[in-house]
Amino acid sequence: MYVVRCGVVRLFPVTRRLHELDALRGFAVCGIMLVNTWQHTREQLDAPGRNAVDWAVDNLLQSRFYPIFSFLFGLSFVLFLRSADARTDHPRVVLLRRLAVLACFGLVHQLVNPGEVLLPYAIFGALVLLPASFLPRPAVPVLGLAVTAWAMHEGGGMKLIPGLFLLGMAVMEYPPPEWLLPPFFAVTAALAVGLGYLWIRTLDDSGLFYRGTYPAAGLAAAAAYCTGLLLLLRSRPRGALLAVLAPLGRMALTNYLASTAVILLALPLLTADPTRITGVLLAAGVLALQVVLSRMWLARFRYGPLEWVWRRLTWMEPVPNRRIGSNA
Repeated sequence: MYVVRCGVVRLFPVTRRLHELDALRGFAVCGIMLVNTWQHTREQLDAPGRNAVDWAVDNLLQSRFYPIFSFLFGLSFVLFLRSADARTDHPRVVLLRRLAVLACFGLVHQLVNPGEVLLPYAIFGALVLLPASFLPRPAVPVLGLAVTAWAMHEGGGMKLIPGLFLLGMAVMEYPPPEWLLPPFFAVTAALAVGLGYLWIRTLDDSGLFYRGTYPAAGLAAAAAYCTGLLLLLRSRPRGALLAVLAPLGRMALTNYLASTAVILLALPLLTADPTRITGVLLAAGVLALQVVLSRMWLARFRYGPLEWVWRRLTWMEPVPNRRIGSNA
């Protein structure tokens, strides 16, 4: 099945594209769980020092996964707006309600996890993505590149989110051809390695140090991780990867919020291990359990528990969740 919109034939089958988006989102859930476990642990230590785990997380994982989530959020914005446009005469009103519900989740999450991303996502969605939906299509990628470049120059962090939202929105409107995946992966992987090495070498050199190097390395690595995964999803391991990552992605909100509770409860155990290996093992164990539970849940229900609440409050109408034939 292919979709034709605005005279453009989409290059990917609809079902495969959606499964791959779920897998990318699940992959981001894995990385964020590892990084958040590490961050919460270090924040509780008076003099954490640095070891091999710290180096690996800081240079291979930190700032590599929230850009993926941000990009996918912008992409999903377009998908939702198209879906809402087919169901209502006021799709942007429904979209604003969806963002308001997300903001409520974020506010509650902020109480136990200050600095979390759901509330900023909802705010940036309303202030950046919604106005951008009125712009001419060619303006969105240009604006996205400009805002992202400015954010990198300013040191990255939360400043990257609006630009990545816009770039995700632009890629949904202008889907790239599949033949670009291998060269794009090669280029971004080389950039990630080169920029990461440059960052490490210039940390102690005030003459060469540039604060934009680290976010640039993170974005390059995020792009390489995404395109590398998409290449794997077009090869033999596709079925196994989808079976593991797609359920995590389909229940990303539920799994993300649940992981925060697990990390906070496990902090006494995590801070007692100076090697930080306990944190890695905890993250791996929780993710494995979430894969199993997500698969079991989705075998009986269409949406994860919090995803269902989000959808129900967005549309303000009953949303059937139980799958036909399920005894749940």
